[in-house]
Amino acid sequence: MCGIAGILLKRGSPLDPEVLLRMTRTLSHRGPDEEGYVVDPAPQGGRWPAQAPLRRPPAAHAAAPAAGGPVVGLGHRRLSIIDLASGQQPLCNEDGTVWITFNGEIYNYTSIREGLQARGHAFRTASDTEMIVHAYEEWGAECLQRFRGMFAFAIWDARTRKLFLARDRLGKKPLFFADEPDRFLFGSEMKAILAAPGVDRSIDPTALSDYLSFLYVPAPKSILRSVRKLPAGHYAVVGEGGVEVRRYWDLSFHSRPEIPVARAEEEILALLDEATRIRLMSEVPLGAFLSGGVDSSAVVAFMARHSGRPVVTSSVAFREEEFDESEHAQRIATLFGTDHNVYRVTPQEAEVVERLAWHYDEPFADSSAVPTYYVSQTARQRVTVALSGDGGDENFAGYRRYQSFAREHRIRTLVPAPLRPLVFGLVRGWYRALPGFHRGRDFFGNVTLAPAESYARSMMAFGDGEKERALAPGLRGELAGYSSAEAFLKLYREAPADDWLSRLLYVDVKTYLCDDILTKVDRASMAVSLEVRCPLLDHLFMEYVAGLPASWKLRGANGKQVFKKALERVLPRETLYRSKMGFGVPVGAWFRGALREFAREAILEGQATRRWLDVAYVTGLWERHQSGERDETNRLWSLFMLNLWHRQFGE
Repeated sequence: MCGIAGILLKRGSPLDPEVLLRMTRTLSHRGPDEEGYVVDPAPQGGRWPAQAPLRRPPAAHAAAPAAGGPVVGLGHRRLSIIDLASGQQPLCNEDGTVWITFNGEIYNYTSIREGLQARGHAFRTASDTEMIVHAYEEWGAECLQRFRGMFAFAIWDARTRKLFLARDRLGKKPLFFADEPDRFLFGSEMKAILAAPGVDRSIDPTALSDYLSFLYVPAPKSILRSVRKLPAGHYAVVGEGGVEVRRYWDLSFHSRPEIPVARAEEEILALLDEATRIRLMSEVPLGAFLSGGVDSSAVVAFMARHSGRPVVTSSVAFREEEFDESEHAQRIATLFGTDHNVYRVTPQEAEVVERLAWHYDEPFADSSAVPTYYVSQTARQRVTVALSGDGGDENFAGYRRYQSFAREHRIRTLVPAPLRPLVFGLVRGWYRALPGFHRGRDFFGNVTLAPAESYARSMMAFGDGEKERALAPGLRGELAGYSSAEAFLKLYREAPADDWLSRLLYVDVKTYLCDDILTKVDRASMAVSLEVRCPLLDHLFMEYVAGLPASWKLRGANGKQVFKKALERVLPRETLYRSKMGFGVPVGAWFRGALREFAREAILEGQATRRWLDVAYVTGLWERHQSGERDETNRLWSLFMLNLWHRQFGE
């Protein structure tokens, strides 16, 4: 895996090499093995630092650039996985008119390469990177339809004097950019862009609102006004006139003609087997994350089938029993004879959050980033590449919230829509009169709403009404009339799906999966220079599963039904049908114990709180949590991470 960065100067100004080097070297954790650069037009004389490798085309450009036209610089940090001897980047075509800086893996690159060779393309390396260059030459933006993998890359086309950027279908690999009047900046992480002088660091108030609601900032926004994310499944063309962003892929949940369920089970296993097998290509040691849940266990099972040696597996453990899955992971490790490694997470290790706040670039409040970092660190001691089970819950409706929503939906349909506010409002009022906190208040409040509104509300840490109380008056005024739920509701309405569950799965793939789960894994693993591959996110596998009937995925209170049934021939029933635990951490207890003073100072005295939030409201959250009156873990963790981020990146 790698880190990429670059600059396009729109007015032909000289490129300062120190800026490009500084941007690229902020990503050294993503690519510790090598660095490389290309500048077009090439710098003359001694303007390029001797210690930074500058790559030059093997021949002169076919056409010299027009005077005053764009100047581009591409930077690359490499984590060597494939073609260790000759895959250095940036890399170009034969005449040096097309250059690439690439982060990711294309798993079907050898077959595409063979087709390109048959069309007359000549290759100097055995890397998937060079294949992308020639595929772009042959098909332009349509080349993206042929790639099976995870990627974010930038191609400089000297023939058109334009930059072409692309991101993989599901958003496994990140890509940030800033489009300014005289320059365009991009990087794998936002810190690369912020390394350039003069970048505006003022926050986007709507992004802050979204963060407080969902605990992450959904694409295409970033926490800063000046920086945006290229959305998953999109590409961008950049020239003197600005940026044009286009979508090239979407996931359809429209049901295909129904087939026998037994046949579907066979095809699920065959597709997952292939998706796992093609992700085993590597010239460096390879292993897997193993929680002992359905998804990671399935991936390990198929890895063991194709591996000639014991699979190296890694997991984390907690002393708090309700969070500890290590026993279940050990059971699978024993079953498949893996070389298993366990790291025990304690409250003291949670202090790594300051380091994580730097790696995530913007506020990010999924607390499972902590164990994800430690399982990545444990894996990296033995391997350079690890496979994970991410994607199974979104594919097959595995989260408990889908089950809760199904119950809510059944109750909602018992009462005609016009009567719901009256009937369920009375029941909710009865719950409100009870002392203490009762989930019934939220449940009967939700059933009065339309399905999409209810689901959006259930996903929010701070609802729109609560943010009214939480935000400082000035920021509250800037956000007047803004609702963080609207983008969520728009996706739900426009989803290519036939039923409410499929619409929710589509929304989660486009938001929670991409901007929370995959962001969490990418930054935590790249912090220790570990590449993570996800067979369940293979786009062919996902397209097949998306077209299966929703009733095969969620039945009653049981999610992943068709997947678990298929896996009965691979995994023990005890693994398949035990209660789902999730990848949680005991943050609530840590806030009352080992992290109490550290968190209290950051949350109550931090500059982000004092600048953007109502201090009295935040103090009330802290005190209610400390007294045990109410569990405010999610809200407090979001404020904790907001303040830790602001310490390092705030204006």
